[in-house]
Amino acid sequence: MNKLFAAAVAIAFALGSAAAMADDTTVTKTTPEEQAKMKADRDAAKAAKAKMTPEEKKAAKQAKQKEESQVEKVGNIPSGPQKAEAMAKTTAATKSDPKALPDAKSKQEALKQQEKNATGQ
Repeated sequence: MNKLFAAAVAIAFALGSAAAMADDTTVTKTTPEEQAKMKADRDAAKAAKAKMTPEEKKAAKQAKQKEESQVEKVGNIPSGPQKAEAMAKTTAATKSDPKALPDAKSKQEALKQQEKNATGQ
């Protein structure tokens, strides 16, 4: 019985995988002009990299590593208009946050005030 069950699971897995692979209908929507432009850009970048001095290559590699480590630590950091929008959103969200109370006495007074204002819902 166990062998039959194991065989059924294996067959189901194989058929499911085959169906998923057969369903892959990815279509590239790049035109020949776009492909030519991308190839020219890639060739230009390759030529520029070949002209770099060893010091420039080292500096570029360090900059890339620094950026990658920063992305790993923090995630993608917004820049330009995205950064401004993100800052405005967080500022607006935190404006309505209650302010921290400095000591226990003021916390108790705020709690009493809140109890007075409660409508008893």
